[in-house]
Amino acid sequence: MQIKESTEEYDVCIVGSGAGGGMAAHELTKAGANVIMLEAGGWFDSEDFAMFTWPYESPRRGASTRLQPFGEFDACFGGWDIEGEPYSTTEGTTFDWFRGRMLGGRTNHWGRISLRFGPDDFRVKSKDGLGGDWPISYEEIAPYYDRIDRLIGVFGTNEGIHNEPGGVFMDPPEPRCYEHLIKDACDDMGIPAIPSRLSIITEPHNGRAACHYCGQCNRSCSTHSNFSTPSVLLPPALETGNLEIIDNAMVREVTYSDGKATGVSYIDKTENKEYKVRAKIVVLAASACESARLLLNSKSSDFPNGLANSSGVVGKYLMDSTGTSVAGLVPDLMDMPAHNEDGTGGMHLYIPWWKDNSTLDFPRGYHVELWGGRGMPSYGFMGGIQNYNDMFREGPKRSGGYGKELKEDYRKYYGSIIGMSGRGESIAYEDNYCEIDPNMVDEWGIPTLRFNYNWSDHEYNQVKHMQETFRSIIDQMGGKALWDMPSKEDGYGITNPGEIIHEVGTTRMGDDPDTSVLNKYCQAHDVDNLFVVDGGSFVSQPHKNPTWTILALSMRASEYMTNQMNKGNL
Repeated sequence: MQIKESTEEYDVCIVGSGAGGGMAAHELTKAGANVIMLEAGGWFDSEDFAMFTWPYESPRRGASTRLQPFGEFDACFGGWDIEGEPYSTTEGTTFDWFRGRMLGGRTNHWGRISLRFGPDDFRVKSKDGLGGDWPISYEEIAPYYDRIDRLIGVFGTNEGIHNEPGGVFMDPPEPRCYEHLIKDACDDMGIPAIPSRLSIITEPHNGRAACHYCGQCNRSCSTHSNFSTPSVLLPPALETGNLEIIDNAMVREVTYSDGKATGVSYIDKTENKEYKVRAKIVVLAASACESARLLLNSKSSDFPNGLANSSGVVGKYLMDSTGTSVAGLVPDLMDMPAHNEDGTGGMHLYIPWWKDNSTLDFPRGYHVELWGGRGMPSYGFMGGIQNYNDMFREGPKRSGGYGKELKEDYRKYYGSIIGMSGRGESIAYEDNYCEIDPNMVDEWGIPTLRFNYNWSDHEYNQVKHMQETFRSIIDQMGGKALWDMPSKEDGYGITNPGEIIHEVGTTRMGDDPDTSVLNKYCQAHDVDNLFVVDGGSFVSQPHKNPTWTILALSMRASEYMTNQMNKGNL
């Protein structure tokens, strides 16, 4: 390809527009830096999406597509299988790599579960001898969590749980009917069920309207009441006049000369032409695996194994949350009168980790996400109604239903199914990694990733505990689980690595350059004007969803960059 190099040198080039990139753009432009942002996907405006579209307005009734695997009304474009962007796995590995190809990336998709990491989460090795300790403490990151709470807005309650720190919260919404029943059962069993902590505002905030409880947060939010970077962080950054965004820009590599990153090279996907951008500082925020891919593909005589990879750690210590789910039918919720139970587009209650690991056969913990209720019907909704009916029907089972009988069953069972999904901590292992596949390239000729990942007995035992706990709660509610307990041979129903879309750890931070890629400010040990502000910097992956910590670390790194630029060090 003929490569066109820009004549302008920007203060900062940011690769990626999701949580880490969006926060960096917000902070750096506010500080006066001249910033260019490169996004591999297309432009997106949340005001123009399908927030109020009825399922019957679609010939698919909301069914998924290759581009939108969570349904055609889901606001995230991309998925695990993107045309022209393959990836591979080593023998015996299953890894599912989800990518959001659009402005805002996966902040357009996530469940807005905004949990802080706790004091123990930063010193896991000191507690149980597994993995590694972070080079920072909760006390160092807490002020940035506070600032993010105030900037973005999050609802919840301060419960005083040691490793589930509270925050600066708005009032949470009232639990739904089924959530009250789950809480009653949990109270009887000594399991805490507390208000969720979601970045959905329940009061007007910073020019954004309060949530009106349409329950469709996955469709993006035309009133900007939930958090995504195109709704909350990028507009004020653009208003400074200091931000330029180029979309459909597939970055090939970080360019390098004389000990410094000099910018990036990218393919304009609409023109199929290559361009070079020059910048004094390069910030990678493309997602943990994509940023590792960029570094591994950025080779030079100084870094034959990839930029900033003198440690050989880039791509290693890959982690994803564990996961499994159980659904059950609860008779007390059958034949309910019609009522509006939409609320926010997510759970109003959740279960934080409550157990003492000294009594268990696995380390670390998990939290429980609750679901059910009388949500918007769409494709596949209540598709197993006959099975539900047979579970509680006396006498012979029937094989079908239509007409009046079918309508009666829908009314009877609508809202009677509840579910619980566990999200747990996996252990960081060096031999869980991503690397460059020597035999595969993407549509633009860029070498692609190959994954090697396996769960250990720690994760399998944890998921077994999830399954047993969820079934016990359903039993306590007087319900029945919809499927049998998965066997050990089936991994107790554990999800594939990558499936929970919480992958982190590929460019881990640390004080020792021989065993880590970044320092505690997300700055590369080997190249001082290179930063990584996505989940790659994580040393461990607590059971909490990573977005709030990505935002906090990016804000902290941006503050450090600004101070160093003002001192003339960058």
